[in-house]
Amino acid sequence: MAQLNYHHLRYFREVALEGHLGRAASRLNVAQSALSMQIKQLEERLGQNLFDRVGRTLVLTEAGRIALDHADRIFSAGDDLLATLQQNSTASPPLRVGALSTLSRNFQLQFLRPLLDRDDCAIVLKSGNTDTLLSDLETLALDVVLTTEVPQGSASGFAAQKLSEQAVQLHGRPDLMRHGSLRALLQSAPLILPTESVIRTGFESLIARLDVHPRIAANVDDMAMVRLLAREGAGVAIAPAVVLADEIAAGTVATAPFDLDLIEPFFAVTLPRKYPHPALHDLLHRRGA
Repeated sequence: MAQLNYHHLRYFREVALEGHLGRAASRLNVAQSALSMQIKQLEERLGQNLFDRVGRTLVLTEAGRIALDHADRIFSAGDDLLATLQQNSTASPPLRVGALSTLSRNFQLQFLRPLLDRDDCAIVLKSGNTDTLLSDLETLALDVVLTTEVPQGSASGFAAQKLSEQAVQLHGRPDLMRHGSLRALLQSAPLILPTESVIRTGFESLIARLDVHPRIAANVDDMAMVRLLAREGAGVAIAPAVVLADEIAAGTVATAPFDLDLIEPFFAVTLPRKYPHPALHDLLHRRGA
């Protein structure tokens, strides 16, 4: 099968954006007849009419709109390729960030905040489990993974930089926190727990040491939902304070005065590359790399 001629596709894109064959030909500095022939050859290759003529204007058909969408993505990817490899463009490709689904959204916001006011670097966020995110990092589909655990047993040479660590505490509506001891609170209050995580492992060790059998109101794999459930009074959340920072500041959620002796670390995991994303270097070095 003959390959798609991307030269034809670029000419088609220019005509589609102009909506007029003559103006597009003038802009491209080619003869109108030659441009018309290029479009015709692309239509023959695709087996579809790409334009309807309405008066002097060319209007995209449904197939034309699909072709334009693909053309935009193809040439945008080409621009990203040049920007990445030549590193001489003022615009950067998107920074692609993976984050463990149980990672605090507030922490993610703190990490990315230096980029939020910039108009030269978009951000693509993906959440998931550790194995999926690290696999995407290996295939270069992600630039960095934010997680709470250092990857183990990989031959890929991941580099993990600790960004921060926070104490894990008990947080809930004030009416749920009226207990005189940690044991009493854990024994009586409904609890909201993250699923597989450093927090979950540490909490299970804690209740084994205290020999208590807590009532679990919810097992949640998303810290945003942990925050929402605690705010709504569904139970007492076991999480770093950053997860519920706004609610704690507003007084709608209180923190129990008991030390759980649990710490959650936050890591940025990267893969050494010859062409790392320039914005990522800045973010990591702001954290004292």
